[in-house]
Amino acid sequence: MLNLLNKRLLWYLALPIIVINGWALLQIFQYFGRIITIAVSATLLSFLLDYPVLFLEKHKVKRPRAVILVFLVALVIILVLGVILIPLLLEQLTGFIEKFPSWLASGNQQLESFDQWAYKHKLPINLTLWTNQFTKSLSSQLQDITGDIISFIVNTLGRIFDILITIIITFYLMLHGDRLWDGIFNWLPNHLEIHVRKSLRQNFQNYFIGQATLACLMGVAMTIGLLFLGTPFGLLFGIGIGLMTLIPFGTALGVTLVSLLITLEDFWLGIKVLIVIVLIEQAIENFVAPRILGGFTGLNPVWILVSLLVGAQVWGILGLLIALPIAGFVKNTVNYLRYYSEFGVAESRYENKN
Repeated sequence: MLNLLNKRLLWYLALPIIVINGWALLQIFQYFGRIITIAVSATLLSFLLDYPVLFLEKHKVKRPRAVILVFLVALVIILVLGVILIPLLLEQLTGFIEKFPSWLASGNQQLESFDQWAYKHKLPINLTLWTNQFTKSLSSQLQDITGDIISFIVNTLGRIFDILITIIITFYLMLHGDRLWDGIFNWLPNHLEIHVRKSLRQNFQNYFIGQATLACLMGVAMTIGLLFLGTPFGLLFGIGIGLMTLIPFGTALGVTLVSLLITLEDFWLGIKVLIVIVLIEQAIENFVAPRILGGFTGLNPVWILVSLLVGAQVWGILGLLIALPIAGFVKNTVNYLRYYSEFGVAESRYENKN
């Protein structure tokens, strides 16, 4: 009992040191942000592309050939999407920015008509003041968001050298990544090395494969639904919701935002859009998502929100994408270390317990 208390006391004393080291790491990450962004992006891409490589290896294709084949197919897909899809999205984004002021005016007219109807029927409703403040806030926020998106695209196109370096590193990691990771993990104790390898692969690969699959399904389904309803800028809104699915809680936020925007232009069309995309979102979230994700991180929703806020503060969009798998990895590793320090068991018995 006393030994257990001493171990817990050591953990409590170590917590301030861990916090200070974490703060120092954040400063290092921010200083070397560009280099780390390239390395992290290449690592994530190699993780994702490793699945089809392993599939080909199971069918007796040697790894170098499998890597080259998957890499070339991925480049072709990206180039085709870049040539066909991105110009259409930019065109719709430009059109939306031009139309948005008239949508706000239309929304204000609809709300004024509703206020007049409520006044005639002696209903205690007055939305004018609230809606004026809301539309001003929404307008400024959307302008900031669209400005950020455009600047992000411009900056991405302007960093051709960074993109090329990322592609080269991705290809190298697909071919020889095991040697690199072996050199890094060999510094860890044997039992911790086994756990870290498994936990990193599980959290990152499962999360990103799952989220990417959900994002594709959500984007395609939402785009088809919006175009079927004759929604203006349906391609932009559908793919936008799909991209927001990559971030936890992003789907609900995207559905709400798109429904509000459509309602500004046409109230009844906005209601139809809300019903259809909520049905699509619920069908995918309830029937497809559990099979793909399975709630593998085991994180409390509060910690998920905290992880997203920290990720956005440190690395922006990339931080939002990697915040949850990192948080899941940290949680699993801390639990493992605590269990190992108390009971002195290795990875296999820890996994059996969990």
